Amino acid sequence: MVKSVSYLAVPGIPQVEPGDQLAGVIADAIIAAGLSLEDGDIVVIAQKIVSKAEGRYVYLRDVVPSEAARALGEKIEKDARYVEVVLSESDEVVRSWPNVLIVAHRLGFVMANAGVDHSNISQSSDNERVLLLPSDPDGSAAVLKAHFDDRFGVNSGVIINDSFGRPWRNGVVGVALGAAGVPSLIDLIGAPDMFGRPMQVTEVAVADEIAAGASLIMGQADEGLPVVIVRGLEFSAAARPASSLVRSREKDKFR
Repeated sequence: MVKSVSYLAVPGIPQVEPGDQLAGVIADAIIAAGLSLEDGDIVVIAQKIVSKAEGRYVYLRDVVPSEAARALGEKIEKDARYVEVVLSESDEVVRSWPNVLIVAHRLGFVMANAGVDHSNISQSSDNERVLLLPSDPDGSAAVLKAHFDDRFGVNSGVIINDSFGRPWRNGVVGVALGAAGVPSLIDLIGAPDMFGRPMQVTEVAVADEIAAGASLIMGQADEGLPVVIVRGLEFSAAARPASSLVRSREKDKFR
């Protein structure tokens, strides 16, 4: 049996502003492109447009850095106001050296700069702003899924993705920050391998694998394709949120 999966970029997504009804914006673009959603489709959405719609901006002019942020900013050669925003979104500084700040985000993600970003954000010359991650990515994904299911009469999945660097590997890949209607993590422990031996430790980060594929189409720069429809995947496992992908501090052997 030949298996295939398709990734369809949705064109025509406009610039998203705080307060926009993002699910409606995406659904309108899908229809305008002559596309639709089918049962089982997964809509992968770039974190940045979710954060923009939710108004997750911070203006650096309004930030008063703490002494800790000033000291850390001097060490890593970054604006202390920016560092203060990163620290406010973090539970722990994991590593720091010039121009690099790896933290444990308050949602559990171990990542650079707590996801606080300057790129692909319109700026004014006198008041720079940065964009934070959504406050509840799984919750945001659930709201989007509910709208798509109602609008198109389907049972869909939604993944909110972002780009992460990884230990031991160069480059960034897409990962799932939030998910709804998708088995984000599938536990294969105890399942037989091809020779009947039970697997001992294998868990599959399904949502991350889907997110990484979508990132190939979305791009990382000025491509302007923040929404991708994934079609052809079937799962028997129950839906699990993306938070199930986060390894607890107690089980993280590398911190």
